[in-house]
Amino acid sequence: MIPYSGGTAQVLSDVLGGRVPLVIEAYSGVAGAIEAGTIKPLAVASPERMPDHPNLPTVAETLPGFAASGWQVMVAPAGTPEAIVRRVSGDLRQVMTEPAVAKRLTALGRYNRPMTPAETTDFIHREQATWKPILELIGANP
Repeated sequence: MIPYSGGTAQVLSDVLGGRVPLVIEAYSGVAGAIEAGTIKPLAVASPERMPDHPNLPTVAETLPGFAASGWQVMVAPAGTPEAIVRRVSGDLRQVMTEPAVAKRLTALGRYNRPMTPAETTDFIHREQATWKPILELIGANP
């Protein structure tokens, strides 16, 4: 594991320069290099294959049960009125399901999973439960 403060550009530079043999990175950060043919994708960590790259296997095809995906969430300060939360959430869900937006997100390797505020809270709790033991193990064995 090599943490990079310079971000994806520095990682790609080191891979292309032969200083590191591979990178684990969000598809959106390496999509250009993949499309240009300067790097070769080996697998995706998502539970399913990418629609635009159906021949690219998932890690789970080699390590059954493996899944790791990045995600983004919109949040508001605690105490934000419920009516505002519902309105913003509904508007965001509407935009995320527009065909042009969904197509662009898919091209970036991002999967559209709009959720209600309650579903988002449940999702975050499940993610915390999944990753907490792993982080504790890493912390115990640096």
